[in-house]
Amino acid sequence: MAAAPVWSVDPRTGKQREQVAVEATAQEVDATVRAAHDARGALADRTVRAAFLRTAADKLQDAKDQLVEAADAETALGPVRLTGELARTSYQLRAFADIVDEGAFLDVVINHPDDTATPPIPDLRRYKVPLGVVAVYSASNFPFAFSVAGGDTASALAAGNPVVVKAHPDHPGLSELVAAVLRRAAAEHGIPESVLGLVHGFEAGIELIKHPLVAAAGFTGSIRGGRALFDAAAARPVPIPFHGELGSLNPVVVTEAAAAERAEAIGTGLAGSMTLGVGQFCVKPGLVLVPSGAAGDGLVKSLTDAVSDTDAGVLLDHRMRDNFIAGVAERAGLADVETPVTPGSGGDHTVSAGFLTVPADKLAAEGEHDLLLEECFGPVTVVVRYDDDAQARAVLSRLPGNLTATVHLSTEETEGKGRGTEILAELTPLAGRVLVNGWPTGVAVAAAQHHGGPYPATTSTSTSVGGTAIERWMRPVVYQTTPEALLPVELRDDNPLGLPRRFNGQLER
Repeated sequence: MAAAPVWSVDPRTGKQREQVAVEATAQEVDATVRAAHDARGALADRTVRAAFLRTAADKLQDAKDQLVEAADAETALGPVRLTGELARTSYQLRAFADIVDEGAFLDVVINHPDDTATPPIPDLRRYKVPLGVVAVYSASNFPFAFSVAGGDTASALAAGNPVVVKAHPDHPGLSELVAAVLRRAAAEHGIPESVLGLVHGFEAGIELIKHPLVAAAGFTGSIRGGRALFDAAAARPVPIPFHGELGSLNPVVVTEAAAAERAEAIGTGLAGSMTLGVGQFCVKPGLVLVPSGAAGDGLVKSLTDAVSDTDAGVLLDHRMRDNFIAGVAERAGLADVETPVTPGSGGDHTVSAGFLTVPADKLAAEGEHDLLLEECFGPVTVVVRYDDDAQARAVLSRLPGNLTATVHLSTEETEGKGRGTEILAELTPLAGRVLVNGWPTGVAVAAAQHHGGPYPATTSTSTSVGGTAIERWMRPVVYQTTPEALLPVELRDDNPLGLPRRFNGQLER
C-alpha cells in the first residue's frame, strides 16, 4: 500500500495547496527515533548546545519572511500575529541558551563525608542528566511557539535531549521548513541533523509514543487526543513521563464592586481577550462570573457592543469550524441560556464571535448545563450571572483544573478590603497562574512563568513555558564515594566549570 500523502491545506478555502510529505510508516518512525538516539552524544557539551540554540534563533529570524508567509497560508493567523510569534520563539531559544550557559538547571549538590551525622553521611554528589529522546506533539494554534521549534523542543534540546517532533496536520509545510532551519543550525556546530527528527501522520504519533527509545513526551492539544497518548505512555512496558496540556476554561470572577467601578472597561477587555486569535488561545477566558443587577448588566452591555463589532474570522481548519458551530449551537439550545450575541457561522469558511449567558444556579449542581463547563474552542465565552457570593463559590467548586484563573476587583478590594483575599484563595487550587485585574491571553516567556495547572489543564505539575520547563526532560543521579578522577567534571570539588551549586550545605555562585 502506498504511503498516505500529507497535504498543506488553505483554511480560508478548505482547498489543498500542495503535497508536502507522506505519512511515516512504523519503520520510518523507528529509523527516525534511532537516529535521534544515536545523536544524543553530540549535545553533551553545554557550550556547543547553547551556541546551537542561538544559531537556530538567528536562522529562524533570517528566514522570517518565508516562514511567516508559509505559516499564514496554512493557518490564516495573519502576518502581524505570526511575526510576533516567531520573534517569541527565537527569544525563547536564546533564553534557554542563557540557562544552559549559567548551569544552575543541573542542580549540583555536593556533600562531603560526615561521620558525626546520624546516620553517617558518605561522600555524595548529585546533579541532573538528560532523559534521552523526547517526543514532541505540535499544537495547531501556535505554529511557531508550540510546534517544531517551540517550547517543548527548545527546552528538551537545552537539557541535552534529541527530539522527534510529530508535525501537526494543520501546518505540515511550515513544519518541514522550520525543521530544516534547525537542522542547518545543528550542522554548523557539528551536531548531526538527526538530533531533530520530524514525522507526519496519526499512526506515526502512536508509534512514536510506544517506541522503546523515547524517554519522555510533550503534548499540546485536545483532552481526547492528549489523554489517549497519556494512557499509552503509562501503558508501555516501561512507562515514560508525559507532559500534556489538554484543555482549560480559564475562569474569570468579576466582583460586584469591580463591575460597578469599571463595567465598560472590563466588558471591552473581555471581548478583546476572548476573540484574540479568533478565540483559539489555550488561555482564552471561557467562563466568566458576572454579578446580577445593574452593575453586571452594564458589563454585559459593554461586552455585547464590543463583540458585535468583531469581524468574522477563519479558524485553523474546517473540522474545528464545524466543531465550533455544532458546539455553540448545542450550548445555546440549553434551557435558560441566552445569546446576546449569537456565535456561529460567519460565512462558508468563517465563524462569528459571540457569547452565552446563564444563571449561576444552573451550574451549581450536576445536570445538563455541565456542557457549559467544557471548553469550546473558538471565539465564544459563557457569562454566568450570580446573585451572591455563595452562588459564585458553588460554581467555582465544580470547575476542573485550569491553566489560569482571573479575578477583577475594585480599587478598594485591591487594597485588602472586601473579598479579594478570599477569592484568590478560592482560585489558587484551580489554576497554575492566577491573575488580578488582567486578562490571561498572552503567556510571557520569563523565569517566573508557569504555564500548567491541575488536570485536565495539564497531566503534570510542570510548566511548558519559562526557564523551569527544562526540568521536565532531566533526572537526578547521585554518585557515592566516587574517586575524583572518575567523577563527571560538573561534580568535582574544584568546580572547573564555575557552576552554581550547593557545597556542604552552602549555596555557591
